[in-house]
Amino acid sequence: MNYQAIRSIYKFEMARMFRTVVQSIVAPVLSTSLYFVIFGAVIGSRIAEIDGVSYGAFIVPGLIMLAIMTESISNSSFAIYFPRFTGTIFEVLSAPVSYVEVVIGYVGAAATKSVIVGLIIFATANFFVDIKLAHPFVMLLFLVLTSVSFCLFGFILGIWADGWEKLTIVPVLVIMPLTFLGGTFYSISMLPEVWQTISLFNPVVYLISGFRWSFYENADVSVWLSIATTVGFLLLCLLIVRWIFKTGYKLRS
Repeated sequence: MNYQAIRSIYKFEMARMFRTVVQSIVAPVLSTSLYFVIFGAVIGSRIAEIDGVSYGAFIVPGLIMLAIMTESISNSSFAIYFPRFTGTIFEVLSAPVSYVEVVIGYVGAAATKSVIVGLIIFATANFFVDIKLAHPFVMLLFLVLTSVSFCLFGFILGIWADGWEKLTIVPVLVIMPLTFLGGTFYSISMLPEVWQTISLFNPVVYLISGFRWSFYENADVSVWLSIATTVGFLLLCLLIVRWIFKTGYKLRS
């Protein structure tokens, strides 16, 4: 394992975060804080509690997951697409560095950024509502698994995209709707039975449900099923990334 190569890629990507701290840190934290203010104050005044948890506190896990998924995809997709766009990716591919080391460097840096954003939002949320954290280690597990999984997904998206507009298609038209329909602002048990069944086909439901369980021990689905779904998505992304580097899909041309 070429640790020097991993360290170089990782440090380069992390340095980019500190150069664009407003875009990388301030913007997602500020936008999520607005959700707390708007949904927590306006809707929270009409919905007192959900499953024994105040509405303002109930939406915190969902908002953290929303920010993590969005930032993970954005960070990792841009990190690999920009070298492809400028042609500098060929310098990396021609270096004595394996694809495993390349992925660890890029995805590791992007996941680190997402975890940092998630923890800052968690800390910020405490200024708005009283949050109970029942299982901190499970919370960190979901935080890391989700960040790595969606960074891998963003990495795949960055390789697949052949234009800047394609980088936003999937996050805006797929991930964002699935997140809003995945129980971010409500429990799927509040839906009619038919819509509860339909919601179970939304993979984001399992992420948010498991993450919320780590806070309040309330979940729409089994926490073990949530963990299994997250790990399964992670393994699927790893297999796709392995195939991309083995075949050179959109990397060698």
